[in-house]
Amino acid sequence: MRKICVITGARSEYGLLNRLMKLIQKDNETQLQLVVTNMHLRPEFGNTYLEIEKDGFFIDKKVYMKPKSDTPGEVVFAMSEEMVGLNQSFEDLKPDLLVLFGDRYEMLVAAIVAMMHKIPIAHIGGGNITMGAYDDNIRHAITKLSHLHFPSTIINRDRVIQLGESPDHVYCVGSLGIEVIKHTQLLNKEEIEKSINFKIDKKTVLATYHPATLSNRNIEDDMRDFLTVLEEKKDLRIIFTMPNSDEGNSIIRNQINQFVEKHYKRSIAFSSLGNLKYLSVMKYVAAVVGNSSSGLVEAPLFGIPTLDIGDRQKGRERSTSVIHCKSDKESILKGLNEILDREVGYKKKYSSPYEKENTAENIFNVIKNFPLGNIIQKQFYQKQGF
Repeated sequence: MRKICVITGARSEYGLLNRLMKLIQKDNETQLQLVVTNMHLRPEFGNTYLEIEKDGFFIDKKVYMKPKSDTPGEVVFAMSEEMVGLNQSFEDLKPDLLVLFGDRYEMLVAAIVAMMHKIPIAHIGGGNITMGAYDDNIRHAITKLSHLHFPSTIINRDRVIQLGESPDHVYCVGSLGIEVIKHTQLLNKEEIEKSINFKIDKKTVLATYHPATLSNRNIEDDMRDFLTVLEEKKDLRIIFTMPNSDEGNSIIRNQINQFVEKHYKRSIAFSSLGNLKYLSVMKYVAAVVGNSSSGLVEAPLFGIPTLDIGDRQKGRERSTSVIHCKSDKESILKGLNEILDREVGYKKKYSSPYEKENTAENIFNVIKNFPLGNIIQKQFYQKQGF
């Protein structure tokens, strides 16, 4: 039986990995080993490991990361805690294959520890470009530490191969997020409004703003301009979801909390909505605003326009439903007015470069059956013409 270890550290990636995890769990020839870390185990992010257990998954290992703040030094300290915890976890679990998703720093730590234990890595989501955050550096580093690759688009596949990975190990599978939408029975409008205790009307937006860790602008200035625009649009109703654990997240959280306290009649904030509620909210709002990848990947399937603010997602492939703007007040106001005007009578399903059929099944078939005997020793693939 092949032991496949999945690591998750955030609410967002767990929601995307859920379907793949179930396939591993149910198959008679594979054993799911589950390790949770970082935001799942921290109260300020909603203790979302409880959601994982509620979904019927057994958590084999919990690896705690306890930074005292969100400064670079404390993040590095938390990464060192994770490294020690994963080292012991891998010694105990002895997985045959490790599955990593995306570009979070906790995934980079996991890839490094797995390398030292000679554990093959299957990486989902390589090849993306997001120039405004150090996620870009992390993602490409994980690609070079991995052995099987599952990029979401043809262009991303080409980038992974350009990094020297063998085309025989790179599978273009589409987005797990889009597949989740297709296979999830979402709440209707009345149900989601009751669940979150908030009215969703034609002027309601879903807002998520993460730290842009490589931005030249100060995060306080970015948030001040963003929230000033939301404040001045007095007919707007806002559903905030809180940022990830990157450097500067506490500034964003504090400013959002102050905004909601002041404008409690037309705004609300959640540490974590969970996958079902988040997608259900997205289905009924007028627009998605901020700098989350979900506005570029998932929102187009609902016909929901997105205002992508700043450089965090710069370089990522996008649908025509996405409008980009700079992170200053004037640019945000102009972009917000445009997408809100567009929404009236404009909702439709947009084509997406991330959409493919049977994404989780295709990933599972590879990680279940691919021969792992000599996979650790990689040969650099040299494309002709280089």
